[in-house]
Amino acid sequence: MRPINVLIVDDDEADILLTRRSLENDKLLVEVHEVHDGEQCLAFLRGEAPYAGMPRPELILLDLNMPRMGGLEVLEALRADEELRTIPVVVLTTSTSERDILKSYNLNANCFISKPVNLKEFQRVIGALEQFWFTVVRLPSA
Repeated sequence: MRPINVLIVDDDEADILLTRRSLENDKLLVEVHEVHDGEQCLAFLRGEAPYAGMPRPELILLDLNMPRMGGLEVLEALRADEELRTIPVVVLTTSTSERDILKSYNLNANCFISKPVNLKEFQRVIGALEQFWFTVVRLPSA
């Protein structure tokens, strides 16, 4: 069984570490990759240096508030790219703004989750996300 590739796009190291640990703590075989802003995300997905040869993720966990290129800009670029538009994107952000939620869905985010501030709740949410996306949903093959 090959691992499920997940790309975390977030500039907060603590959130990345927590998300990574929560994903790797389950029974499923998950390979987690990370980038720290939207420009790095697009370079990763397009196989540009220094990300040449990296696997195409089955799921992207995307923060909205990042330097250089934010999550909404990334979503817009992904959905405009015929090669990348089928990759499911879960917005995982601290925002609870109705504007951010609406804009994310208008840009065809597959899901919007506000990050819980409580550690146990965060782990529960990531566990539920993982169970849903990797055991219930049928993902497109690369």
